[in-house]
Amino acid sequence: MLNISELPLRYVPSRASDRLLQPFWDYLLFHQMPLISSPFFPVILAFSSYLFFSVPFAVLDLLGEKVPLFYQYKIQPDRKPTLGMMAKSFLTALYNHIFFVLPAVIIGMFILPAPALPQHAPTIYEVFIDGLAILLIFDTQYYIWHFIHHKHPQLYRWVHAIHHEYIAPFSWSTEMLSIPELMTVGLWSNQDPILLKCHPFTTWCVTVFSIWMSVEDHIGYDLPWTLNHLVPFGLLGGAPAHDMHHQMPSSNFAPFFSHWDRIFGTAVPLKKKTMKRS
Repeated sequence: MLNISELPLRYVPSRASDRLLQPFWDYLLFHQMPLISSPFFPVILAFSSYLFFSVPFAVLDLLGEKVPLFYQYKIQPDRKPTLGMMAKSFLTALYNHIFFVLPAVIIGMFILPAPALPQHAPTIYEVFIDGLAILLIFDTQYYIWHFIHHKHPQLYRWVHAIHHEYIAPFSWSTEMLSIPELMTVGLWSNQDPILLKCHPFTTWCVTVFSIWMSVEDHIGYDLPWTLNHLVPFGLLGGAPAHDMHHQMPSSNFAPFFSHWDRIFGTAVPLKKKTMKRS
């Protein structure tokens, strides 16, 4: 189990009054300790975030043209995910977590030292800067991995092809991954914050935010209020870039940002399709 370093047995108000997150961190330490100290907490946080973020867009897909306010932004309106496709994607993610992720966590409990939970919360600045660093490092790692697996036919077939089962991505397909890919992504997601010596709270924030970005990449809608539109200068690829990747697999390899695709000439802009009328 995780421990609180240098934490007294009774509650002592934090002296770090300049840290805006300290009251919330104190609440977590003194009222949610069994949950946040569990080695299963990161898995619970990640999978529940995937569920929470995916459900609204699944409902939107099922309603389809009945909600024209949203459906007008559908990138591939002639390709609609079915309940069967959604169930297959979700069950694949659930199976992977039950039979591979959870056993990996259990094994790690016996071979890895239990990290300590610090008494002090991170500053807002630390959360932002460290979180951005984690995302940039992961973006670089995945760009290289993704590029290699698309250029090597055997690696693509054995490891990455399952993610390209559907030409038009949808929210549940975010975690339609093979075991090797899931474990690789999981390794980076766990080790990058450790290497950067990030605060646990920062790591948890990045976990939720990165899963939101991943789901948003797969929703299949170019909504005007998504992050790729809110962040200026086209710094994020978003759903348009990743949807285009599923249509043209030799393009747009980066998971979040757009700079590596621009630098190496693999960026391809979205070519939105229109609904075929009979």
